[in-house]
Amino acid sequence: MMPPMQTGVIGLGRFGAFWATLLARQFPVLGYNRSPDRPIPNGIQTAALAEVCSCDALFLCVSISAIDAVATEIAGLVAPHTVVIDTCSVKEYPLRLLRERLHPHTSIIGTHPMFGPDSARDGVKGLPLILCRERADESAVRYWAETFRGFGLQVIEMSAEEHDREAAYTQGITHFVGRVLRELDVQPSAIATLGYRKILEVVEQTCNDPMQLFVDLQRHNRFTADMRRDLTAAFGRVVEKLGPPKAPSAPRDGHPY
Repeated sequence: MMPPMQTGVIGLGRFGAFWATLLARQFPVLGYNRSPDRPIPNGIQTAALAEVCSCDALFLCVSISAIDAVATEIAGLVAPHTVVIDTCSVKEYPLRLLRERLHPHTSIIGTHPMFGPDSARDGVKGLPLILCRERADESAVRYWAETFRGFGLQVIEMSAEEHDREAAYTQGITHFVGRVLRELDVQPSAIATLGYRKILEVVEQTCNDPMQLFVDLQRHNRFTADMRRDLTAAFGRVVEKLGPPKAPSAPRDGHPY
């Protein structure tokens, strides 16, 4: 019988801890985090960076803006047999850096679990995970696609460009609107409609994530600039439909009513 695949996770922040716990349902998981004082999830064993990089699979659960430094740091540590799998919410940018920084023979798979600790609080069954066949043989891609499906996830294969183009107008716009509404300081109300309560849920879900995620989503997806331009133009068109503001009516006979 083959020994169970050992899986490494770099980055045990809010998402990384959640993801490592999910993986630990099936695999022994070694975790590494730069901050030694961060709580370690149950079932996860911490190890030195070199040991984590020698696992059969290595998941990078770091911020998009940190991927360059992390890829550079692990380039000389990743074992020849290790499959490196990123989990960033943007795909073109981190996968390009991994191709450039890691050894040409290192296997690379891109993923984007399109959920987090909040949206998956009731479980991951049926939730989408994007998979990009970046630089890995068919057997590795098939193995991890089936593993993710075994968790109950809906695996969707697409290219990094396809992902970023579509995500700019789905995830990107959701986070942008959520942050705008947070700036507006929308609050619960006793007369709130169902639609308004859904808006508050969007604010809560997006603003529970670190501000760095929001900034990275907007900066490192080359299609989000188009999204923001289109959103601004659409806002302007809707305002125009209201017409110019009307002047207040003059009171009759000096009376206000």
